[in-house]
Amino acid sequence: MTDHRSPTAKTSHISLHEPSITGNEWTYVKECLDTNWVSSAGKYVEKFEMQIAEYTGAKHAIACVNGTAALQISLRLSGVHSGCEVIVPALTFIAPINAVHYNGADPIFMDADQHFNLDIQKTIQFINEETQFKNEFTYNKKTGKQIVAVVPVHVWGNAVWMDELVQLCNERNIEIIEDASESLGTWNSHGKFKGRHTGTLGQLGCLSFNGNKIITAGGGGMILTDDEKLADKARYLTTQAKKDPIRYIHEEIGYNFRLSNINAAVGVGQLEQLDDILEKKKKIYQQYVEKVGQINGLSISLVPDFADNNHWLNILRIEPEKYGKDRDALMKILADEGIQTRPVWYPNHFQKPYKDCQAYHIENAEHLVETSLCLPSSSQLVEEDIIRIIRVLNG
Repeated sequence: MTDHRSPTAKTSHISLHEPSITGNEWTYVKECLDTNWVSSAGKYVEKFEMQIAEYTGAKHAIACVNGTAALQISLRLSGVHSGCEVIVPALTFIAPINAVHYNGADPIFMDADQHFNLDIQKTIQFINEETQFKNEFTYNKKTGKQIVAVVPVHVWGNAVWMDELVQLCNERNIEIIEDASESLGTWNSHGKFKGRHTGTLGQLGCLSFNGNKIITAGGGGMILTDDEKLADKARYLTTQAKKDPIRYIHEEIGYNFRLSNINAAVGVGQLEQLDDILEKKKKIYQQYVEKVGQINGLSISLVPDFADNNHWLNILRIEPEKYGKDRDALMKILADEGIQTRPVWYPNHFQKPYKDCQAYHIENAEHLVETSLCLPSSSQLVEEDIIRIIRVLNG
């Protein structure tokens, strides 16, 4: 989609994050329509899976209708069931929390670190001090329930530091399901997992290709795993658990969770542009850091130094006592100037369906929500757009 509006025109709108449909997407979708391969089978589904696996370094990639479906299936494959518990971040989009509930389990909420990610130190402290290991499983001392899994979410594209967590979870028979929905293109540059992409460090990893992600398929998700049996089971469950697809024999309850060929065609076209998008994203981040850093009371949240980041969204940090305005006042000023922003998610341990669930020493997450704002981060942003945003921030 081409926007012919001048980026400096005051009447123009700067969106938070728009897809960049500038490659072969139209060509590939037209081929699907011309050949009638439009549903949950076709060459583009297989091609998208193969290319995502190759790009991330995972041995297997299984396409799903969306990232939430990928999480739901991954949790089920990890043994999450009714009456057990899963450790999750308090600060993330609600999808992984809902996916835990879909499997009949309860979340245990953990605090956020300086990068908005799962606080690994508090998570390790909780496992060491608030659980017991017996009969080869880990149990919550407070509830007596088995803790089956932990879901680290790589928020804003920021890699979670996984070294110690993976080791402890291996010792405690706790599965790790990575939510890498926002972090396609982020990989570890230091530590035990140097050179590995987010989503490939746990038993299973999940991606999202929603319209606002770094690349889109108009929807869609992906399960990543190195385990062939889990990959086969994921394909089985996401196609309604058809044991015999000719005679329609079903021995388990499955789901209609497979990605359509049309969506996959868009995804293939988008993936061809990912390297270029990542390069543009890095430049946008660097411009924001430099220009916002000159404004008293404002800064850009820095990315972890142990990973190469995809810079999906840039987060403005606000010190109201220095800047003179709080988050809500600034958001309104920007909106009045045609600049779309959004606050960080409302913490999940405050959400009505989950307010009675266990939350462990959550302090930083609430402060981050109150003092942060998501800035426009589309790969199509040009320097004039950023200058305009900075001009408004300067008042």
